[in-house]
Parts: sequence; C-alpha cells; structure tokens
Amino acid sequence: MGIVFNKGGLFTTVQDYGRMGHQNLGFHVCGVMDRHSYWVANLLVDNTDREAVLEFTINGPTLYFTSDTVICITGGDFDPKINGESIPMYTAVEAHKGDELEMGFCRSGTWGYIAFAGGLDVPVVMGSRSTDIKCKLGGVEGRPIKDGDEIAFLSNVKSLHLMKERKLESPDYGSDVVDIRVTMGPQDDHFTEEGIDTFLNSEFSVTSQCDRMGYRLEGPVIEHNELGADIISDGIAKGAIQVPNSGQPIIMMSDRQTLGGYTKIANVISVDIPKVAQCRYPQKIRFSRVSVEEAQRIYGMERERLRLLNRRFIKKSIWHRLFNRWNM
Repeated sequence: MGIVFNKGGLFTTVQDYGRMGHQNLGFHVCGVMDRHSYWVANLLVDNTDREAVLEFTINGPTLYFTSDTVICITGGDFDPKINGESIPMYTAVEAHKGDELEMGFCRSGTWGYIAFAGGLDVPVVMGSRSTDIKCKLGGVEGRPIKDGDEIAFLSNVKSLHLMKERKLESPDYGSDVVDIRVTMGPQDDHFTEEGIDTFLNSEFSVTSQCDRMGYRLEGPVIEHNELGADIISDGIAKGAIQVPNSGQPIIMMSDRQTLGGYTKIANVISVDIPKVAQCRYPQKIRFSRVSVEEAQRIYGMERERLRLLNRRFIKKSIWHRLFNRWNM
C-alpha cells in the first residue's frame, strides 16, 4: 500500500542522494537538486538522510493515499493541500487512506520535495533509487512520473512521536539577488584578470534555460586569455561553473554530463548549491570567492547543525517512549 498519482505533475521523479561511484563508467550521479530541502524532509519524518523522496518542479503532482502515512513537504512553495485544505510545509503531517494531496504551481523557489515516513519501495540500481532519465535507470522505470503510476511504501508508518514538534521554519527564496560562494578553479588560469574581476564583481541573471542538467546565466562577458575556452575533457562536479566561448557561465547540476571540455572558472560550494537550485528566472546571482578551507569549515558547520537537529528529535523520541512506559 502506498500512493497513486492522479496527476503526475510537470516533471516529478524519484530521487535520493545520488548514484555515487559510477561517473567513470559514464553514468550520471543524478540525485536531488536541493540536498538541504531533501535532508530536512527526511529528518522530519524520521527517515535516514539517504532515503528516496519525490522531487518536482513548476507544477507538482496530485497523490491519492492508499494507506496511512506521515509526510513532509519542503523546498519551494507549492501551496500543498490535503482534501482541499492547506497544510504547512517543513512540518510532519499525517496523511490517511483515501486522502488526496494536491501540489499547485510553485509560488516561490523552483524544486519541491515530499518525504514519506518509511520510504518509497522502488528498485535500488547501482546503490541508488534516483531516476536517471537519460540512461533510463532507477525510480519508476527510469522516467518521470505519469498519471496513474503507483508506488508502495517500504514500511507503514502511521504516526511519529512528538508530531507537533516536527516542524521547522520555511526558507525565503524571494531575494532579487542571491549571493553564492565559490572556490576558484580548476581552470581559472584560462581567464584574464579582467575576466576574473567580471566574474566576481558582476551580477548574472538566471535565464529560462535551466533544468536538472545545468543553469545558464546571462551577464557581462567573462573574458578568456590566450589559453582559450577549450580544454581536454575532464570530470565535472556538481556546482562546477563552465564558461564556454560565449563568456556566459553555466552552473552544472545533478544531471550534468560526466565529462566536459570547457573551462571551469570556479565551483559553487556544496552548502550553496541548494540556493542555486531554488533560483528562478529572472533572479540574479552574485559570486564571491572563498578558500577551500573556508568551504570545508562552512560544510562542517552545516552538517553539525543538521546532526544536532536530528539528535534533538531522536533524544526526545527516546524520552517520550520511556515516559510512556513508566506511566503505563
């Protein structure tokens, strides 16, 4: 028992942390676009931080529940409703057999996530449940969700301890200009001093050409030096910022190609990649440089914050169980 899709939505897929360790064989990493929203959704329904979720954009799906469960919706604001009544985001919510969950058009941000307590029962392919559209792997037959699809739950979790406390504040994605931190390289030596200055001291607009593969930006031309824009193809990390001959940056995202032959001027630090993912046309992005050591420190702080948050719920759940035993 699980969910039936009355409407699949514009582009709904099953995603998790990603298909790691296979880029050398030509397989995409895939995985969620916004890992922070993904982690929080799973945390609030008591899942592990690698459990599969539904990811969607622009116009979300409509689901019918065939069994009771607990859900959490994070990411962009899709105005979720159960049986026509609005429900809060970033909050664990009980859903019952026969309920209909409707996700509307995205009012802010770009990508949304639904986590289900206990997880989704889809095949694990090369260590991941993530959908790889190009290779037709993972998820539901390696494709986006369509009307009438069904997915079962791995386990039936009808309620969680301390439900009223399982909520967090929703982020604000409405800034006109989004500040993104980067580490420079690996091919920043292919740019003139003026090109580097342009990259770090200009605003770049998010264009309509953005998808799970990459975000194309538009702004002042970033000038290459005599080494040019072409390189021998090498591996591409999530958040890598390619600058082809046009001088316009492209931020590589979850479904990026495994190799690329254009210069990469910098890489978005991992903590800020979710901020990029939730950008939408016509927001602007402004880049600032940090050292690798600073990026690692920021990442460590973010992981510690999530660890403490998770520990808080676990500890409270344990004390709640003990209290109930003592008072039986």
